[in-house]
Amino acid sequence: MAKKTFEESMAQLEKIVEELEAGNLPLDKALKKFEEGIGLSRACFEKLDETEKKIVQLMEKQDGTAAQAPFAENTAPSDKNAGSNE
Repeated sequence: MAKKTFEESMAQLEKIVEELEAGNLPLDKALKKFEEGIGLSRACFEKLDETEKKIVQLMEKQDGTAAQAPFAENTAPSDKNAGSNE
């Protein structure tokens, strides 16, 4: 079986959460869904951890220390002109 992408796993996890929150599943099916969700959650955390390690490795300086910088808070494009029909 092919390994799912992070995005596919997250989408499936969201669907499972919705199904469980609806409360319409019999107990045995709900337990199976919960187990599946835990597996997907672990896979997503592992992928995020792996990605973070790659980023840190790519950001390493020549002296071996990591060049870390916070993300800019206002990096979204400006919405000033959004919705104008000029």
